[in-house]
Amino acid sequence: MTTTVQETRPARATRPEGAGSASAVRRHELAAFLRHRREHVAPEQVGLPRGVRRRTPGLRREEVAQLSSVGVTWYTWLEQARDIQVSVQVLDSLARALLLDSSERAHLFALAGAVDPSPSGGCSAVAPAHRVLLEQLEPLPACVQNSRYDILAYNRTYGRLLCDLDAVPPEDRNCMLLAYTHAEWRTSLADREEMLRLMAAKFRATMAEHLGEPAWKMLLNRLLSESEEFVEHWERHEVVGPSVRRKQFRNSRVGLLTLDHTYLWLGPHNGPRLITYTPADEETRARLERLRAIATGA
Repeated sequence: MTTTVQETRPARATRPEGAGSASAVRRHELAAFLRHRREHVAPEQVGLPRGVRRRTPGLRREEVAQLSSVGVTWYTWLEQARDIQVSVQVLDSLARALLLDSSERAHLFALAGAVDPSPSGGCSAVAPAHRVLLEQLEPLPACVQNSRYDILAYNRTYGRLLCDLDAVPPEDRNCMLLAYTHAEWRTSLADREEMLRLMAAKFRATMAEHLGEPAWKMLLNRLLSESEEFVEHWERHEVVGPSVRRKQFRNSRVGLLTLDHTYLWLGPHNGPRLITYTPADEETRARLERLRAIATGA
């Protein structure tokens, strides 16, 4: 299920000369940046055939529009530096379609005058003391999340608990997104159907406090467009509150792990929280030790 962003015609309202000039410079810089990146992405890099008649270096405009789920005319206006509004959701789609790295993504949002809602590897919400705490908790898997389930920091055992988290792009390190779209993460969930249903219900309950926030809406739109299973769970309109419960994971390296999930808020209720998994039996404890050895290369 894909969603195409509706085209917005260029604004006709006049602006003060000073503001208009600054805005025009920013739009032209954005247009030039998009054209440059488009011309330097090979079709094969995004799963498109090159064909024998291709004369355009890199991708065509219509291909970027298709990959980003926006209208071709609207994207053309963007590359022509027209005065149109660009949402953070569209900027996120463009960054993914053009394979931007973290620096290029930040530059894109800066040129558009927007705040990137996705977490980065060096999220300021995680204090150095919290990172030390994560290391000290080894071999217990532990991470710091925000209320949107973005994984802001994690120790090495957690990084190998459900998948190779280091191999996941920072902007995709979100427990909701991984649970519904990442193959290895999903395979690791022993009671996947029940766990995902509860996650969707918790997400709906928590999102009630963030309905107007772009980052939350962007995550919801990604889940709705990339997972039919999430759509099914979301349409149940179930809500549950936070809970501490026992979970089982099938780790591909050490086998079945039975863990008690706990969390500790590190700030306000809607701020970051420390998530830990403690072994429920001695066999799991021994397997966590082996998992830490694998994660550290010991």
